[in-house]
Amino acid sequence: MGAKQQGADATTGRWLTIPRTLCFITHGDDVLLLKRSEHKRIFPGQYNGLGGHIERDEDPLTGAIREMQEETELDVTNVRFRGIIHVDAGQSTGIMVFVFSAEAESRNFTDSDEGTLEWIPRDAIYDLPLVEDLPILIPRLFETEPDGSPDSAPFFAHTSYDADDELIMLFANTD
Repeated sequence: MGAKQQGADATTGRWLTIPRTLCFITHGDDVLLLKRSEHKRIFPGQYNGLGGHIERDEDPLTGAIREMQEETELDVTNVRFRGIIHVDAGQSTGIMVFVFSAEAESRNFTDSDEGTLEWIPRDAIYDLPLVEDLPILIPRLFETEPDGSPDSAPFFAHTSYDADDELIMLFANTD
């Protein structure tokens, strides 16, 4: 099948999305979070995972690894796809977020231009000013199976906002 047969030019009346990554790096029981700079347009002063836009020549995994390296200079292992969030913020274009987790080999990171990086104990995360969907996502990222092994099933979520601009986050039932 050639490039023209993909139908990528059929955009009239179609819902388009911007692909992004969201990554959560752990070291022991700590999670590396980014406190966004106050001058940033998106999520100023709030804590989030790392990540960014997927480049044209990248797949989501490559984009996630690149973003983690660019924003921290950490060497990471055990990079795992955790899920997809389809974001409808009421605009003509949406966002498709590919969520990953990874483990850092050390705690020595390089500061990011995006804000301040901090290792946060998992049990202290909820005391921070978090991006609004993180209290919902964090438990899913660190769920374990009954035997204590990491939950390997990816999640699929759709977010939108109600008339009062309150987050609505729905997860697909994959059982």
